[in-house]
Amino acid sequence: MRVITFFLVGLLVHVVFFISIFDIYFTSPLVHGMTPQSVPLPPPASRLVLVVADGLRADSLYLPLDNGSSRAPYLRSVVERRGSWGVSHTHVPTESRPGHVAMIAGFYEDVSAVAKGWKENPVEFDSVFNESRHTWSWGSPDILPMFAKGASGEHVYTHTYPAENEDFASTDASRLDTWVFDQVKAFFQSARINSTLKTMLQEDQNVFFLHLLGIDTNGHAHRPMSKEYLENIALVDAGVAELVTLFDEFFNNDGRTAYVFTSDHGMTNWGSHGAGHPSETLTPLVAWGAGLNSAQRVTDPQQYTDGYLQEWKLEGLRRVDVNQADIAPLMASLIGVPIPLNSVGELPLLYLNNSDHFKAESMYANSIQILEQFKVKMAQKKNTTLPFLFTPYQLLTESRQAELIGQARVLIQLEKFEEAISLCRSLISSALEGLVYYHTYDRFFLGCSVVLGFVGWTSYVVLLILKTHTSLRRPPTRPNQKSGRALVWVCVCVTLLIGVFLLLQRSPLTYYIYCLLPVPVWYSVLRECGTLMDLLRSAPSLPLWKCLGYFVLVTFGIELLVVSFFHRAMLTLGLLVFSVWPFLSGLYTQAKFHSICWVLGCLAMSAVPMMPVVGREANVHVVTCAGGLTLFTSACYVWSSRRRTPLLCGHLQLLLSQMVHVAVCACVPTLTHSSLQHKQGLPLSNQIISWATLGSSLLVPLLSSTRLFQRLLSILLSLTSTYLLLSTGYEALFPPVLSWLMFVWINMEQEAMHSQGVTGRQELSGIDFSDSVDITKIRQLKLDDIRRSYFFVFFIITAFFGTGNIASINSFDPASVYCFVTVFNPFIMGGLMMWKVIIPFIVVMCSFESIQVATQLSSRSLILIVLVISDLMALHFFFLVQDYGSWLDIGTSISHYVIVMSMTIFLMLLSVVTRVLTSRRVYLWRRRKMHFP
Repeated sequence: MRVITFFLVGLLVHVVFFISIFDIYFTSPLVHGMTPQSVPLPPPASRLVLVVADGLRADSLYLPLDNGSSRAPYLRSVVERRGSWGVSHTHVPTESRPGHVAMIAGFYEDVSAVAKGWKENPVEFDSVFNESRHTWSWGSPDILPMFAKGASGEHVYTHTYPAENEDFASTDASRLDTWVFDQVKAFFQSARINSTLKTMLQEDQNVFFLHLLGIDTNGHAHRPMSKEYLENIALVDAGVAELVTLFDEFFNNDGRTAYVFTSDHGMTNWGSHGAGHPSETLTPLVAWGAGLNSAQRVTDPQQYTDGYLQEWKLEGLRRVDVNQADIAPLMASLIGVPIPLNSVGELPLLYLNNSDHFKAESMYANSIQILEQFKVKMAQKKNTTLPFLFTPYQLLTESRQAELIGQARVLIQLEKFEEAISLCRSLISSALEGLVYYHTYDRFFLGCSVVLGFVGWTSYVVLLILKTHTSLRRPPTRPNQKSGRALVWVCVCVTLLIGVFLLLQRSPLTYYIYCLLPVPVWYSVLRECGTLMDLLRSAPSLPLWKCLGYFVLVTFGIELLVVSFFHRAMLTLGLLVFSVWPFLSGLYTQAKFHSICWVLGCLAMSAVPMMPVVGREANVHVVTCAGGLTLFTSACYVWSSRRRTPLLCGHLQLLLSQMVHVAVCACVPTLTHSSLQHKQGLPLSNQIISWATLGSSLLVPLLSSTRLFQRLLSILLSLTSTYLLLSTGYEALFPPVLSWLMFVWINMEQEAMHSQGVTGRQELSGIDFSDSVDITKIRQLKLDDIRRSYFFVFFIITAFFGTGNIASINSFDPASVYCFVTVFNPFIMGGLMMWKVIIPFIVVMCSFESIQVATQLSSRSLILIVLVISDLMALHFFFLVQDYGSWLDIGTSISHYVIVMSMTIFLMLLSVVTRVLTSRRVYLWRRRKMHFP
């Protein structure tokens, strides 16, 4: 198979494996066609006011000051006298969109839908706003349009400020909240003279939504413990107090207004959110007004054991915690609108101040509403499954559903409200379990198909390595046409059977891909069974103990890499083991200086995974020091290389200009953060330098010398400039330390090749990337090449997790991109953070390319081994997903599977980028022959 063909096929296969995890675990839970359920009793409130303080942590609101007072005195007084309170528990990812969807629509949005847009609805869903008579909303342009678009009718009105106002470099982000409160005041002022608007406001089932983004913006820019963040909480508290007075005056103190104050997510101490830390998942919930309980005094110890009651000085007041999705049925019940059709929340009755009859009817409507979803889901799955294969959810058969509904209705008629409520809760629990059952009905079947394809692909790659890149050679034999035709017919028959089965089940198109992919893969494997037979025949002549030792080491190494995804300290352990490699292999006696440098490089790199996650403690002065370290090492190389391989004047000038550019980029973060601290905004000159550096980072190295170390130095200087601009602390030291270790690795591998007696050794300083490949000098794979490939995979994982880069994506810290942009834009900011993650990848890949050239190996041979190692890791995570029971553990393993598959796809794509970077011009890369033995 030609290199290009294999590359495209491998890329396609891995893309299918990558997408499969979303189709298996992240399909939308929404169903349509349910009947709205209403409570047949008058609601306690005519209107609802929902105030969401974006990014507000529970402890930031509830924790009293040292003198015993509160930074939010009005809301504290509500908690102590007028309302009910508790903690709203959010779900991962703790981001604004899924948080608001959970609160207002009552369901936890499909994770894959979060990435489809912040301002558009990737799926249609019902919400409390949609069910209301009128909804007026004020706040961020990122949140409000979600609930206006898709609403039936034109009854959801949005008032947003320009997106440019969401600036992390703003002199005062709290002005976003001031704008909202001012707009609400102006709105009611205009309603006094606008009779039509006044009439609309006097109607029932109205909702007023205030989205306050200032706290979140100040938290990102200054951290949650900052003066700006805490003062913003006081401003919001004062604004809520004025808001309540405004409503009381406008509606003549009719006592028909219900208030709900909460947050979409919290925030870590270092100013980020997105993951599952308690500071991100615990948000405040305060509810008061019409239909809501006032403060309930308790004397007995409450059931909560987290210690927050004592810390917040609220142990004498009843605390009622809820899941975030429970807020939607609570709001719907207060104003008497149907609970959103796709809501999975359970009505928190302890918040309601109403009759037992009303509570029972509300719980009954809640249970029927969730049961309706269960019925639709069951019908859908029944219609797409052959009758003899369909297994219904036993706890809620059709007869059992009718029985439970009838019992609940009778209990309410007999005024046995407590028993009816208990029965409805049981029905809700069973219906939710049934929803999960049918939502995951095909998960095992699809998982088996993907695993079958995975195992087949890995087996094919292993056989391809044995056949084309080892000394195992088959004598030419005449192909057995009869067995070949039989194999083709078997595969055709299997394909037809699978296709007919999926057609009868009316399966979606993606099911055909996952189920049919293993057929051509295993056909390719079975065609190469002769290679396996040859290996078995030659087994007696192989160094079996050495092979067994390598097998054990590789198995242990893969397990180490898998565990490192959960515990970064495992990377430190691996690097410490790597440091003794020269002594175990005997290289120390042959190359003492390089061996000592290798040990020091491994020890220096081993300290990085033990450091805190990037973004927790910003220190831009370290960035400047990292730039100085890069300049020092670069200057040392330029000075020392003049004796061995003198640089041409033009190439030397380019390297010197790149070094000056690194010095400039090392100072830009300090100047930028200083300007932001003084609230002077992002300097335009710094922004121009940053974007120009980013745009030229992959182009400038193409102009440098094609000598091995000179080209690598140019690539390092160019990429380090961008990395410095994206750094906020110690992670800026990562590229120079990594590059040092890569430089030593290249030298060590050539020494290892020389110790194995490989002829034709070439001095590293004399290797030129632009030279054509001499196919006659390309050697076959040896067992030691497995170690080289494993080192590469390990260094790639270290490049990814070394500074906790995954945390800076999952728990996004905008401070990393302040040199480029300060106005909130999740796609630009996310893209910049992804580029920051990729930069160390390119450094490692360019070094690996150099090792392939220096050790006289074809690129394809080592990349095949790398694919096998990465695929085995991905398969390991896929099995972990099947074994875990809790969603948190499943989500963690899924994210790790996605990371491994993304890295594999990235490596295949970056291999092309690496070839371009290490060639003088693109046409020179194309000129090199790409057919390897």
